[in-house]
Amino acid sequence: MEYRQFGSSGLLVPVLSFGTGTFGGGNEFFKAWGSSDVAEATRLVDICLDAGVNLFDTADIYSKGISEEILGQAIAGKRNRVLISSKATFRMEDGPNGIGSSRHHLVRACEASLRRLGVETIDIYHMHGFDTVTPIEETLRTLDTLVESGKVRYIACSNFSGWALMQSLMTSQRYGWARYAGHQVYYSLVGREYEWELMPLGSQHQVAAMVWSPLGWGRLTGKLRRGQPLPALSRLHQTADYGPPVSDEYLYKVVDALDEVAAETGKTVPQVALNWLLQRPTVANVIIGARNEQQLRDNLGAAGWALSAEHLGKLDLASDVTPIYPYWHQRGQPARKPVETY
Repeated sequence: MEYRQFGSSGLLVPVLSFGTGTFGGGNEFFKAWGSSDVAEATRLVDICLDAGVNLFDTADIYSKGISEEILGQAIAGKRNRVLISSKATFRMEDGPNGIGSSRHHLVRACEASLRRLGVETIDIYHMHGFDTVTPIEETLRTLDTLVESGKVRYIACSNFSGWALMQSLMTSQRYGWARYAGHQVYYSLVGREYEWELMPLGSQHQVAAMVWSPLGWGRLTGKLRRGQPLPALSRLHQTADYGPPVSDEYLYKVVDALDEVAAETGKTVPQVALNWLLQRPTVANVIIGARNEQQLRDNLGAAGWALSAEHLGKLDLASDVTPIYPYWHQRGQPARKPVETY
């Protein structure tokens, strides 16, 4: 397993981590992802550790805390071998202060996550989304306090806009507080908007990308084909409306290219899609999910090799779209943009 530096920090993380949104199946939305119990979760954790994948990603809202509880039981006795990533911001309690990134909510959320996980420290603690109400200074000062107290080791964000991330980094620098070392982002061959602004920002300011939903919200599993209905077992039946829209023609164009590359490399479609991400600038880690052992072992096969420049070019071309303004305008000035970003 390859390990990469986690942004501006000294932490090394595996290029693949395991996302535990499939643990618990606490409601219909998460049941569509998976519903691993403690026994199955323990088995999946052990398979990951045997493969060198020692980072496990969860969040307090995943099945309303059940994911954290199951992960905590699955890693019992193995804490010194694993890294834990969790998140807060979204609603976990009733009432006006049961949501957001205020000091009131974050302190309670962090302590609750620690109890559910059965650990003393969360290795990477993410703000799951940007809180436009709470002052950035309040959020970052609270996170800095959590780091100093030993409850959190590193902080990161998720789903931030470019301006929100930049302002957060500047605030941390101004006051000497802990800063976001990573950014958990949606990025895939059918969702490349991350490249327009957030990737150049991450490259310049050492903010590592942890990629969530790398298979395009379940669209790049190799099961979707032109002119064919959704397979009987697909989380898209329950979750398609929650995810980013993708036109059928664009999807099939990308899938056709994936099929060609998979045939030429002897790899599966998901392995090719994941490996493409591992070659992209700023990407330190790709979060893989699996509802069972077979899916996990297939996804683990995305690491340990690299697509050729020819294959990368074929996938780049098939998945390319005209970006929104001002990024399409910047494309017209190739001498004045970081060519490695998009």
